[in-house]
Amino acid sequence: MIPKIAILICWSGPYPWYFPYFIHSCSFNPTIDFYIVTDNKDELADFPSNVKRIYKTLKDFNAIASQKFGFPVCVDNPYKLNDYKPAYGFLFPEIVEGYDYWAHCDLDIVLGDLRAFFTNELLEQYEFFSVRHDYTAGCFCLYKNSRKVNTIFMRSKDYRLVMSDTKHHCFDECNFAWHALREGKSIMDIHTEIESFTEVVRAAQKNNIITAFFDFILIEGKTGRIVFDHGKIVYKNRFEAVLYHLYCLKQVYSSMKAPKKIPDKYYFSPTRIYH
Repeated sequence: MIPKIAILICWSGPYPWYFPYFIHSCSFNPTIDFYIVTDNKDELADFPSNVKRIYKTLKDFNAIASQKFGFPVCVDNPYKLNDYKPAYGFLFPEIVEGYDYWAHCDLDIVLGDLRAFFTNELLEQYEFFSVRHDYTAGCFCLYKNSRKVNTIFMRSKDYRLVMSDTKHHCFDECNFAWHALREGKSIMDIHTEIESFTEVVRAAQKNNIITAFFDFILIEGKTGRIVFDHGKIVYKNRFEAVLYHLYCLKQVYSSMKAPKKIPDKYYFSPTRIYH
């Protein structure tokens, strides 16, 4: 039996120019359900049947989080929503109910073949997955839908501070310690302002509290030579990736407009998308 997977995105405000590319890539993962919790009702893309929108405002989110956590939450900036990603399973149990796994992801990604990477065999071995080897990736992490894993973020001594503060702490990743981690340092040896989710998961992994998978299976940066080909992300015609993170591309090409119909095959250069 194929494990059921739900992917959650919380988004507030206008959809970005690359949104149709994300939605299009979702359609090539028909056995996975996507839920976009948003205050945006614009019809800027053809939504496939496996993508569902749930209308909630930031005010609604604050009310839900305050009730679930038991202390006041005031998200007044959409970017702050990133800090809550590891808590989505806890905050939205009615969405993830009935699923074996759930994930959070961003909109600035183009997905590859998720099932090709998260196979039944691999899912049986691990309770948590990061698509980066060095820290818990905010753009995509996968969680076993259990109370233990859905509340693992609470093992951070600072989670109450993070969730109640309006300041963005990059809790879902590493409290901005990307450079040191990319150099090969351990999160345990880096002084950070708060105990981030990377530190929480690494400590839980070390103490055999959860089984965690960390590997670099995405593409990031201004690499070029990437093709989206009917649901697969391929680099240099040789290496398949689980997704392409558009973090750099969206900054270089912020004015690009997606076509009305996204083709099933297109190419990424370091600065643009070619059809």
